[in-house]
Amino acid sequence: MTDTPRSLETAANPAGLRRVVIDPVSRVEGHGKVTLLLGEDNRIEQVRLHIVEFRGFEQFIVGRPYWEVPVMVQRLCGICPVSHHLAASKALDRVVGGWPVPPAADKIRRLMHYGQIVQSHALHFFHLSSPDLLFGFDAEVAQRNIVGVAMAYPDAARQGVMLRKFGQEVIRITAGKRVHGTGSVPGGMNRAVDAAERDTLRAQLPEVLAWAEAAVDLAERLHSGLPAHLRHFAETPAAMLSLVGAGGAMEFYDGTLRLREADGQIAVDGFEDQRYRELIDESVKPWTYMKFPYRRLLGPDAGWYRVGPLARLQNCDFIPTPRAEARRQAFVAAHGGKLVHAVLATHWARMIELLHGVEVVAQLLNDPAILGGPLLAGGERQRSGVGIIEAPRGTLIHEYEVGDDDLISRCNLIVSTTHNNQAMNEAVRSVALQYLDGQTITEALLNHIEVAIRAYDPCLSCATHALGQMPLSVTLRDARGAVLDHVLRSSSGETQRGATPHPLEQPQ
Repeated sequence: MTDTPRSLETAANPAGLRRVVIDPVSRVEGHGKVTLLLGEDNRIEQVRLHIVEFRGFEQFIVGRPYWEVPVMVQRLCGICPVSHHLAASKALDRVVGGWPVPPAADKIRRLMHYGQIVQSHALHFFHLSSPDLLFGFDAEVAQRNIVGVAMAYPDAARQGVMLRKFGQEVIRITAGKRVHGTGSVPGGMNRAVDAAERDTLRAQLPEVLAWAEAAVDLAERLHSGLPAHLRHFAETPAAMLSLVGAGGAMEFYDGTLRLREADGQIAVDGFEDQRYRELIDESVKPWTYMKFPYRRLLGPDAGWYRVGPLARLQNCDFIPTPRAEARRQAFVAAHGGKLVHAVLATHWARMIELLHGVEVVAQLLNDPAILGGPLLAGGERQRSGVGIIEAPRGTLIHEYEVGDDDLISRCNLIVSTTHNNQAMNEAVRSVALQYLDGQTITEALLNHIEVAIRAYDPCLSCATHALGQMPLSVTLRDARGAVLDHVLRSSSGETQRGATPHPLEQPQ
């Protein structure tokens, strides 16, 4: 493990330091960049992961009718729309007094959600991360991609495609469409599953389960075969947050919050989702549009934590499906029962979750309740509601307040990638110190930083909400490149104007 001093967030004397930029970070959803400031002899002085796009969903949802929201928020992302669809629905279930939803609606929503887990995990592992793991971090760029995987490992590439296809079909029969469906509504569902479509998917289950088992085998084999210097790659000890079900079971759709310290001790357990604000707060920084959640008890500097597959696998006491539970036990045994904080282990954990998702889908497809029955519940209206689920990338929180006019008056979203903001920054600083500090910078070395980020499977477009906090710099130049005018709005809202561009816009 490499120490990652907090000072690497901000260089003591940034003026005159050489700036190296990874822009954009590749093979992730959304747009982000990493900046490094280097001093003499290429010593690392500052490392930051910036989210430079702004979506503003928290703002423009305000004023919309509440029933539009479960459909609207899916436009945050084309990869994990189901996660936002269901989190919003769960929050608004409380508003319409439709909590809990009828059993049939609950099971159809779960089926949709676990289909999302399967398709998203398959996409990330096979299409986005496997090139690094199969070919090596320093392989040629022309090979280090999904095309290279398809040519060199055609069976693995095909399995990834087919697993994703299966998950998308599960989403289609529950939500109405593979992407941006409309099946879930406040208080329940507006459709049941068609029996013929159910039967079509059931017939595919033996093959899909075999593919899922093979995916775990591949991830385990790749992890076990890592060279010694990568065993602790981007190892950043952190607390872990996730939902858990009854008895400490792994749970993706509903449950209570559990937070485990980096040393394995459970700090918080059985925490009700509607009270999450008592546990978590958010801070902002002027160099990124992504917020920084933290534990209220510890504050912004010490209170950061990790969410996602690696956190969930180690936060739960067991997985309530037999094949995935056997694989979880193998994961624990392989690490001597100790908590794992090296991020490359996330890929192994992710494939165990994919297998669990297929097992749950199999159970639900055999449940007659998904074919019909009462689908909507209603009751006494409430002013607000919170919906928390485990999205593929980690814990997802939607919170809404609704006025008497049925319009949204306040919205707060803490998406999975936002929870992991500080963890990802710590990871890239660890990698920069271990592999780039004092070295001649090459594309292969810079890819080490991207590998650490990709392990978190960030959805950067979902995570951009820090309105008004990041400086805005605009420079007008003539045809020869000379500066004609420049406007800088600082993070505090002050505006400066002059013919001198922002330092980061100076030619490098």
